[in-house]
Amino acid sequence: MKMNKDVDSALHILKGAVQDVLGATLTTSVFADGPKGRLTVEMDHAPSDAEMQMVEESANRKIEQNVPIEMFKMDREKAELTYGDIIYDRFPVPDHVRELTLTSIEGWNINCCRGTHHKRTGTVPPIRIVKWRHRPSREELEISFLLGQ
Repeated sequence: MKMNKDVDSALHILKGAVQDVLGATLTTSVFADGPKGRLTVEMDHAPSDAEMQMVEESANRKIEQNVPIEMFKMDREKAELTYGDIIYDRFPVPDHVRELTLTSIEGWNINCCRGTHHKRTGTVPPIRIVKWRHRPSREELEISFLLGQ
């Protein structure tokens, strides 16, 4: 699936907010359709409405901070030693791949990702969470969002 720069960047920002507020660290799926997106993370309990409001506010604060979004290549072994398995989420990278492309918002989010991204968070439209649901049988939280609204 090819994502646009706005949504791909927003997914990294939102993922950092989910980690910051809810402590969920592993993404299980992502989806994009124009200015809409969906982030699904591994989570064993349902968050409150107040917590989800805090996630949205945290993401938009990161946008307002206008911090760099950096992409860089790193030897796979070094990346795994430096960052651990968190860089993969639930998206396996084939064993034969020896160099990884990482997307990083320092101190906020880092993942293997070769998509296109903005250079700074401040150029990403505001994120509005429009729906979320916890799926207890799968231990997942799905967060649907809209950009710029």
